[in-house]
Amino acid sequence: MTQQSVFLPPDIHRYILDNSLREPPILTRLRDETAKLTHGHYQIAPEEGQLLTLVLELLRARRTLDIGTFTGYSAMIAALAIPPEGKVVACDVSVEWTDVARRYWEEAGVADRIDLRLAPASDTLAALVGEGAAGSFDFALIDADKELYPSYYEQALTLVRPGGVIAIDNTLWRGTVVDPAATKPKTETFRSFNAFVHADERVTQVMLPLGDGLTLARKRP
Repeated sequence: MTQQSVFLPPDIHRYILDNSLREPPILTRLRDETAKLTHGHYQIAPEEGQLLTLVLELLRARRTLDIGTFTGYSAMIAALAIPPEGKVVACDVSVEWTDVARRYWEEAGVADRIDLRLAPASDTLAALVGEGAAGSFDFALIDADKELYPSYYEQALTLVRPGGVIAIDNTLWRGTVVDPAATKPKTETFRSFNAFVHADERVTQVMLPLGDGLTLARKRP
């Protein structure tokens, strides 16, 4: 099973995979195993992961945040893109899901680059600020509790350096953000959050129809 961008027609998605995707076999195997889980739809699409790899390389990233690690796909993408002495701080609360992640990280030889912190992400991010890590990260991916995106975004802005990038997943929320009849709390959260980021002069931002909607926000100097 291949998780794909919600808004791409299947033939275009197939063409992108055939003509653009360069995915190490271990990442493919992790995606395949994750797809069989009850919450396998949490997994980001491979073409989304490839874009994040490019962003990390352009940034020459050394320190990254993975806010919502799940089975470890996005954290491993970051770990493979940074130098051996780099560090990915991975935030999650599930031992079950991150045990899957640990297996693949070990096999890929990047486990020593990933600092997994099993605690509510807001607590982990606050602790990092308390440790003096403000402005020390090059990149952050937000893909955790949707209702907490506004607070994760503010914490990430504090922790990411000027010129660094925050990637925010699910910002189109299966297209419900454009449906006036859709009024569930998560949909309303995304509507207000997207409007806030759009107006936020602290960042240069773009929303892309990859995955379930991906927003990239570069922290302005």
